[in-house]
Amino acid sequence: MQKKDKINTRGAANTGEKPTVVVAIEQNFPKEERIIQDAIAPQIISGSGRFWVYLTKINAIRNWMVNASEKSIQGVWSCFLVRKRYIDERLIDEVAQNRINAVVNLGAGFDTRLYRLSEVQHIPSWEVDQAVNINTKRERLQKVFKEVPNHVKLVPINFLEQEIGEALEEQGYLGEAKTFFIWEAVSQYLDETAVNKTFDFFAKAPTGSKLAFTYVPKNFITGENFYGAEKFYKQVVKRKLWHFGFNPNELAAYLSNYGWQLIEDLSYAELNNRYVKPTGRKLGAMEIERMVYAEKL
Repeated sequence: MQKKDKINTRGAANTGEKPTVVVAIEQNFPKEERIIQDAIAPQIISGSGRFWVYLTKINAIRNWMVNASEKSIQGVWSCFLVRKRYIDERLIDEVAQNRINAVVNLGAGFDTRLYRLSEVQHIPSWEVDQAVNINTKRERLQKVFKEVPNHVKLVPINFLEQEIGEALEEQGYLGEAKTFFIWEAVSQYLDETAVNKTFDFFAKAPTGSKLAFTYVPKNFITGENFYGAEKFYKQVVKRKLWHFGFNPNELAAYLSNYGWQLIEDLSYAELNNRYVKPTGRKLGAMEIERMVYAEKL
């Protein structure tokens, strides 16, 4: 049982835009060097984010920013990009094979995949997040597209106090369709009770549904292994922003308890070999987060 801390939901909400800013800056690299392609990211971020995107059109400034990020936490630049690329590819493949009929993105933040991937434009989709992020995202989507694209419904929720299934049902998701669930960079911000409650929701998914999610190793949360990121540990764990981690050796059994089968549990070094290496760029690999893909039995 992990130590129960007071959850700072506002702190988690404040992290929602950073990954999209990194994706937007990535678009300033030559096309052949980009880890991910995303024309919408530069349009959906805030004014301060667009300022940095503008500045990083200059090679020297862009390279300085990437290098500075890498020095602060190894792999922090590529981690946002490779995990999104992996989830994108899994989602596109499931849609191409007609194996899923709905998408639910939990803790969606300002992610753009449901709007930039042509393959999912016909799939009923739901984005779930704290109200502060959902309301802001709705405003920005309306500026970009004039209205929120009609295949997506935005669902405000407090993950600690509300039932995910009930919030989704109010917006038309009945849980009957094979669903591709995305749970990207969320679990560490929750406590054990909230994580288990989320898996109670996942347990109700139809057979054949898929789940792509990231997690932080438990021994980083407990301080047993800093993975060379002790300063970052003090920022996110000591300050009670991150609360929960999975033990990789126990993950398959945990998923099985909720009716899910582990397909892949990948390190970011493996993802970097897949997505960064072909670009010719040399970026570190994040060790304090992993990528999971699972199927509902």
